[in-house]
Amino acid sequence: MSGQRARATAADGWQRLLPVLSLYSILVLLLPVAVVALPDAIRIGGLFHPDDDHQEIAFRYAVEKINSDRTILPRSKLLAQIERISPQDSFLASKRVCHLLGVGVAAIFGPQSSHTASHVQSICDTMEIPHLETRWDYRLRRESCLVNLYPHPSTLSKAYVDLVAAWGWKSFTIIYETNEGLVRMQELLKAHGLSDYPITVRQLSDSGDYRPLLKQIKNSAESHIVLDCSTERIYEVLKQAQQIGMMSDYHSYLITSLDLHTINLDEFKYGGTNITAFRLVDPENPEVAQAIRNWTAGEARLGRKIDFKTAENVTVIKAETALMYDAVHLFAKALHDLDTSQQIDIHPLSCDTQDTWPHGYSLINYMKIVEMRGLTDVIKFDHQGFRSDFVLDIVELGPQGLRKSGIWNSTSGVNFTRTYGEQQKEIVEILQNKTLIVTTILSAPYCMRKDSAEKLTGNSQFEGYAIDLIHEISKILGFNYTIRLAPDGRYGSHNKETGEWDGMIKELLEQRADLAIADLTITFDREQVVDFTMPFMNLGISVLYRKPVKQPPNLFSFLSPLSLDVWIYMATAYLGVSVLLFILARFTPYEWENPHPCNREPLFLENSFTLLNSLWFTIGSLMQQGCDIAPKAVSTRMVAGMWWFFTLIMISSYTANLAAFLTVERMDSPIESAEDLAKQTKIKYGALRGGSTAAFFRDSNFSTYQRMWSFMESARPSVFTASNIEGVERVVKGKGSYAFLMESTSIEYVIERNCELTQVGGMLDSKGYGIAMPPNSPFRTAISGAVLKLQEEGKLHILKTRWWKEKRGGGSCRDETSKSSSTANELGLANVGGVFVVLMGGMGVACVIAVCEFVWKSRKVAVEER
Repeated sequence: MSGQRARATAADGWQRLLPVLSLYSILVLLLPVAVVALPDAIRIGGLFHPDDDHQEIAFRYAVEKINSDRTILPRSKLLAQIERISPQDSFLASKRVCHLLGVGVAAIFGPQSSHTASHVQSICDTMEIPHLETRWDYRLRRESCLVNLYPHPSTLSKAYVDLVAAWGWKSFTIIYETNEGLVRMQELLKAHGLSDYPITVRQLSDSGDYRPLLKQIKNSAESHIVLDCSTERIYEVLKQAQQIGMMSDYHSYLITSLDLHTINLDEFKYGGTNITAFRLVDPENPEVAQAIRNWTAGEARLGRKIDFKTAENVTVIKAETALMYDAVHLFAKALHDLDTSQQIDIHPLSCDTQDTWPHGYSLINYMKIVEMRGLTDVIKFDHQGFRSDFVLDIVELGPQGLRKSGIWNSTSGVNFTRTYGEQQKEIVEILQNKTLIVTTILSAPYCMRKDSAEKLTGNSQFEGYAIDLIHEISKILGFNYTIRLAPDGRYGSHNKETGEWDGMIKELLEQRADLAIADLTITFDREQVVDFTMPFMNLGISVLYRKPVKQPPNLFSFLSPLSLDVWIYMATAYLGVSVLLFILARFTPYEWENPHPCNREPLFLENSFTLLNSLWFTIGSLMQQGCDIAPKAVSTRMVAGMWWFFTLIMISSYTANLAAFLTVERMDSPIESAEDLAKQTKIKYGALRGGSTAAFFRDSNFSTYQRMWSFMESARPSVFTASNIEGVERVVKGKGSYAFLMESTSIEYVIERNCELTQVGGMLDSKGYGIAMPPNSPFRTAISGAVLKLQEEGKLHILKTRWWKEKRGGGSCRDETSKSSSTANELGLANVGGVFVVLMGGMGVACVIAVCEFVWKSRKVAVEER
């Protein structure tokens, strides 16, 4: 009985308790709905530097993408709180973080600088706020509140180890920029260990000039390079490596940067150099391409333009930019998953208090266990919170640009996707499109810089005879070429003390160039160390000298036909004949006449040949104008006849010589040949320093040339020049005190354009210009055949006519010469001005005499009238 009552009592108790439990259950079910729900606006903070505009764009559009996706955080919207800070200002970064915490952010993204990131991380750890980074962090241990989406250094280093092992490199040189780069290379250094083929580790200098370091590596004969430097420096390092000849078919480069695809490598893709790198972001991925299009269109709607780089007609972004986009999605997905499992309260925090966000660690743990696919492929973290399981594309540079040649992942390592046949086909294409390095120097008209308002680069900045010649040869043989100027601007001479060559010959001997084309003379010494093609131009040494400067005509140039002595003798003869005529007229009775013919017995007779009349008679005859009196006696007629004969000869000679003096420019040159130079010391003469012309005089056994070489060597200041242009300028400025010895073809070019200069004498020797190549070059026969073909077709003559007589002002002096030879020179006032002076002087004297005569006569009449 008692048991039945007890069971009945318990049943009644449960019946009374059942409504209470039901009400509690309803309250429990309703309460989470009111408390657990996230706020409508969830703020996330982004810290960006001024140069992180692409990451900022990725951050903003990732937020926009999530807000438009109703499957993630359907009841809330993300609000991007962007703060811009200086990369070096950690104090300002700390203040901006505190400001973001004050407005109630759920996470902080960035910054990229390691200087400011450590301060941001410290505050986030203290406040237990998730901190997401997308930068490369060399630290192997991370803070508890940090989530870094960049591949872990150790795993990334393992990728380099696997690739080097797949290539079978026994030795290589590591070039790194900062000490952090050694962390990336630590697995590579460990894997190599002790070996007969040691690894060389070299650091790049901060000066920006890497050539000294690269030259040392080149001299060590190392062809395998692992380059670890910032993305911004990769191009410059490769460019300088190309400049010193480290971008040949035999060199291989492994670039550790994940952003090699963002660099313009067009200058290197045809060189045959194996340039390989890993890539985290595939620009041809449809998701990546769609994201970039959305960003570009969104910025265009706002009137802004994104400066994304484009390679091979594909827009590319850096790994950090894609990682920022993925980081926002990772945060949103983790927050969405956390929202379904616990209450989340987002509220402002102050850096001045001890408050922390209680959900911070939970959200971080959810982010580390979330697995998702983003722009950087699969994103997942290991048990330590590192992104160690990821996939990288292996990209190589070829004629078509960067292309994917394989993949790497942490489990299976390297997997090349190209077949052996494809590799061999690419090698054949490289050989068919071989790019030869052509070294030259600036020497008109063989190689000159183009005159252009725009900045020109590469081969397009040069023009000239040699440029056209190598272009014609390349069309015949089908190769490409790159023109480079010799660093020292010299042709190439041998230093007997050091045993080294300089100029273009040095470039060939050190295999920094495949061809040397310029006005490079084929000499015995050069032929011993390099190979030459058959000559494409024959020439010899001659003398360049300034034309004698035409002196301005003398005012009394009409006196020039006769020398001063002749003029004195003529004046003396005039006076002597006049006096003699006067005396003879007095002696002879036949010159006395009756002044009054009607009076047969005059009181006196008069003689017409007074002294003044005698002077007037002779001067009239001299001027070929005659006189009103004439001699009657035989003796005076004899004198007059001889005087007329004398004046006939003198006037004729004077007239003929006067025409020559007034119309023909006389140019008397002090030298007419090289022998004239050797016989004097007043006019200095020199040649190009280190050139074949100087070597000709130095090695000559001819006494005249030996004497000239001794004179040139001992002259102070030096008569040698650094270039032919300098020698020409020195001749022009020397005003006849300097002569320059150079090749006849160069002299022909100069005198076609500079009418003040001329070639003196003939050629002193005979030689030729040829195309030089490294010793035992396989291209010698083919290029010689191409030169011979051009010669037979007359194209060499056409090229010479074009650059000597047509281009760059050619033919101007020839036009002036033909014009002056076809037309007579006009006489200017300077030529005949003295005649006008004599005329005016005579008029003036006549007027003075007339006045004197008038005064004298008037006075005489006045005296007589008294």
